[in-house]
Amino acid sequence: MTAATTGQPRVSIVIPAYEEGDGIVPVLDRLVEAVTLPCEFLVVVDTPQDSTVAVVEKYRVGEPRLRWVLNTYGRGPANAIRFGIDAASSEVAVVTMSDGSDDPQQIDELTRLVERGVVVAAASRYMPGGQQVGGPLLKSVMSRAAGRSLYHLAHVGTRDSTNSFKAYSTEFVREVGISSRSGFEIGIELTAKARRHRRPVAEIPTIWLDRSLGASNFQLRKWLPEYLRWYRYAFGARQRPTRQPTGPEAQAGPRFVPRPPAPADHPPTDPAPPPSG
Repeated sequence: MTAATTGQPRVSIVIPAYEEGDGIVPVLDRLVEAVTLPCEFLVVVDTPQDSTVAVVEKYRVGEPRLRWVLNTYGRGPANAIRFGIDAASSEVAVVTMSDGSDDPQQIDELTRLVERGVVVAAASRYMPGGQQVGGPLLKSVMSRAAGRSLYHLAHVGTRDSTNSFKAYSTEFVREVGISSRSGFEIGIELTAKARRHRRPVAEIPTIWLDRSLGASNFQLRKWLPEYLRWYRYAFGARQRPTRQPTGPEAQAGPRFVPRPPAPADHPPTDPAPPPSG
């Protein structure tokens, strides 16, 4: 039985938002126009007083698939994204930004990649056909260098691990968990975990446009240590399957050996959320 026959969405679109106000309207317009699969739109805010809430309430009068949800995991982008994925009712969650930098026409294609079996489907700025237009030069150079080195040296399956615009198998996310609690490093965290767990990752080219309204909430200096931590983690040893069982044991499917003790630089689990501000 498919999502179309059950009335369930095939994709949950998670949109972390912070004081976007009326600026989110054109973003929602493009999303509603572009996504053709059965879906739900989840705008995640940190407080009910966020200026985005009133705009979403007005918009959803004509768009029942849209709702806002209150992040109770703690302030910040990582907690908002984590909460949104946990709130998703479908088997695929796509994270996209509220500033209009991502191309919503690619959400259907990213969703179908996950439905075909990958656990992370990345919209890549740095593969052939991809492009980044605008944005801080230093951030762009560092992101490109990290993405390409992880692709060629760690074989993570995408040239753009740091881009937040990705589709995820919600089953995979709940299996491996999310440790990030600060910035937008969830993209590289889940890509690294897919590589360590020997799970498939795929990418499609995208054109990323820097936001034209408002100010970016990206804090490079504050969040860089977390990106570096997950960058190192991606190079760690992969889980190794045991010998394949034979006879009646084969009914249980493949098994994996227990994960070895984490190295000293393994990202900590469940650190305290950063203070707001």
